[in-house]
Amino acid sequence: MKKLFFVVIIATTMLTGCSLMNKNQEATDTIETHVLHASDVDPLSPDSVIMILKKGNLDFVNKHMHNRDAMAQLVESAEDGQHPMAIILSCIDSRVPVETIFDKGLGDLFVTRVAGNIINPDILGSMEYACEHSGSKVVVVLGHECCGAVHSACKGVEAGNMTQMLAKIHPAIESCHTDSADHHSTDFQNQVVYKHVENMVDRVREESDILEELEEDGKIKIVGAVFNLHTGIVEFI
Repeated sequence: MKKLFFVVIIATTMLTGCSLMNKNQEATDTIETHVLHASDVDPLSPDSVIMILKKGNLDFVNKHMHNRDAMAQLVESAEDGQHPMAIILSCIDSRVPVETIFDKGLGDLFVTRVAGNIINPDILGSMEYACEHSGSKVVVVLGHECCGAVHSACKGVEAGNMTQMLAKIHPAIESCHTDSADHHSTDFQNQVVYKHVENMVDRVREESDILEELEEDGKIKIVGAVFNLHTGIVEFI
């Protein structure tokens, strides 16, 4: 009987403790419902937006991500429209969820995706819309290590529409090539990833007069970055 009494006391204490912990957790966890408005984004400089993205990535890596009410944010954005602070061109790779790795929520970022984060007229038009029409302050070309598109380009894959797409990665392969280079090695292909990002950033400036002029006027910045699948870190280059 005494044993049963002590078991009941211990169980009650544990349940009470868990309840208090849950209440404390609820009290300390702030659920974000706000979405970006023009008044939030307009005062930001391109450099400050880049710092916000870096801080968000650091929160992702350190598991300090914000808690968001996406439905509440959706409703608010429907009433006031969208005002993302940046547009990010990413690869389609399923392991690179852009909003997640920058700890950003609904309405924070424009995201456009294509295998190998390749520039084309439609992508450029999307970037121009984001910056010229919606006030985004930064264009990011985001590559990632262990990229399947880069791997296929290094292997010389040719098939259907992929042939033309992968051909846009070849200049980076040629830049990284040496007599001793092993195109099948991970190290070589990751070198290509970095070079390809640099090439795509150059193409944004070369092929979009609108974006080039906005950058020259200091209204936006066009930058490259690479996501490391092993560490979760986004390195701006």
